[in-house]
Amino acid sequence: MAKKKEATDPSKIKLQPLGDRVVVEREESETMTAGGIVLPDSAKDKPTRGKIVSVGDGRLSDCGVRCPLQVKVGDRVLFSSYAGDSFKVGTRELLLLREEDILAVIE
Repeated sequence: MAKKKEATDPSKIKLQPLGDRVVVEREESETMTAGGIVLPDSAKDKPTRGKIVSVGDGRLSDCGVRCPLQVKVGDRVLFSSYAGDSFKVGTRELLLLREEDILAVIE
């Protein structure tokens, strides 16, 4: 008997980062300059803005107490270009960052 492969729907996968990490979905980069020039993919900069998809429990302090994160799910944030680790879940490209890599919350 052949085993059935279980098809996992990427939209149903729940990611729970550990500690002071957050999962961010990058915003799309601009495809056209202000002057109307269309940019190819190779010329685009990685976007440094995104939306927080999930957050960890918080950093563990030296005395063993969890310090809650300053950001929450749904916050739009600004982070450095080369921060974190990129990975894909289905067609979504996500970024795993530490809270300290987040520069600001966009309101």
